[in-house]
Amino acid sequence: MKNLIAILIAIVITISCNSQKMYSDFDMSYSKSGGLAPIYENLLIKGNNARYSYEGQGKKIKTNFKLTNEDIQNLNKILTQNKFRQIVEDHKKLYDHVSVSINVKNGENSANKTDASMIMPQSKNNWDRVVSAFQDIITKNVKNTQ
Repeated sequence: MKNLIAILIAIVITISCNSQKMYSDFDMSYSKSGGLAPIYENLLIKGNNARYSYEGQGKKIKTNFKLTNEDIQNLNKILTQNKFRQIVEDHKKLYDHVSVSINVKNGENSANKTDASMIMPQSKNNWDRVVSAFQDIITKNVKNTQ
């Protein structure tokens, strides 16, 4: 009986670890969350594969889609042109704010940036263009997101 319980626990742990892998094994990610009426929006990109999820405002969407090499190149070009790594985050505390986080794990644009505490004025235009690039991918590939 103890062996059976130990085996079941091992299976549960293995399954739970593998289910979280999809949320950590990505090249780029875009997430938007928070607010008084919370929303949760995530776009994970690994190679040419994308996983999108949205929950909020009474909607729940989950979908997978493929990005073209041109889409990936364009996204990297926008990150480079807008000096993603040099975007300066403010460190003030904000509450009940819908925030966007972008994580790039490899390449010359590798960095983590968020507007959870706002973006400094000198970087605001660059941040907005980067965010727009991710939102364009979502709009182009996902129906009924908002």
